[in-house]
Amino acid sequence: MTKIKRSFSRSLLSILTASIVIVTLSASAHAGEMYIYKSKTGQALLTNVSKPSGSFEQFNKKVKTTYYKSSNDYDTNSNSNYGSNNYGSSAASKSGTRNAYDSYITASAARHGVDPALMKAMMHTESAFNPNARSPVGAQGLMQLMPATARRFKVSNAWNPAENIEGSAKYIAWLMKRFNNNVEFAIAGYNAGEGNVDKYNGIPPFKETRNYVKSVMSRYHSLYKNDSGLFASNTSSNNSFNNASMQNISYGTSNNSNSASYINSAYDALR
Repeated sequence: MTKIKRSFSRSLLSILTASIVIVTLSASAHAGEMYIYKSKTGQALLTNVSKPSGSFEQFNKKVKTTYYKSSNDYDTNSNSNYGSNNYGSSAASKSGTRNAYDSYITASAARHGVDPALMKAMMHTESAFNPNARSPVGAQGLMQLMPATARRFKVSNAWNPAENIEGSAKYIAWLMKRFNNNVEFAIAGYNAGEGNVDKYNGIPPFKETRNYVKSVMSRYHSLYKNDSGLFASNTSSNNSFNNASMQNISYGTSNNSNSASYINSAYDALR
């Protein structure tokens, strides 16, 4: 990034910070929506009111509307959402190796108390079942383990499918325990790091992470929770897992009405 762009970014962030307004909900407000407006002078207004009025009439150019689920959209005290599909459907993988690692998944999942269907949905999203996948930032293998994460969970060779999956199962189990069996938080932590989930008190307001959580859960519900390849060896294992091991799972998202999240969203929309 050039010096000019860096200066512009800092100036824009200052403008956005100065322009944040907490608007009292009214008939024109929508609790789950955030609106970003610009004035002719380039200032930005972030508000939950659909049509600014009064002293804010100069903000007349709508730049972006974003809907965020409020806490009322989730039942955070039960596992009822785990059995529902609010994420849309996903197409089946066309990879020739899409079922090649089921035995590794089921074995590692059983050892560490992880839902094998969730692991397969994550593998699909992480690498599309390519054991040689490498991300631009260095994540490796089927479950895209970062080198530091591989070392943390005693994976000596992240390119070995069995080791990669075993290390991932350990990490997922650790995340589930860390976030009190909140599946979405655990998935977000896998993608963005548990520190960011802590920082934002939920799913971070990063587009990549939010899309990742949605993709994993969509694939879980659409493709893998009834995958015979994962549960064929024990036809009752799916029900047993969901009814016993996965009790008290909850869902939730971060509170996106905080100003830091608003600033990040506005910055992404305007730069």
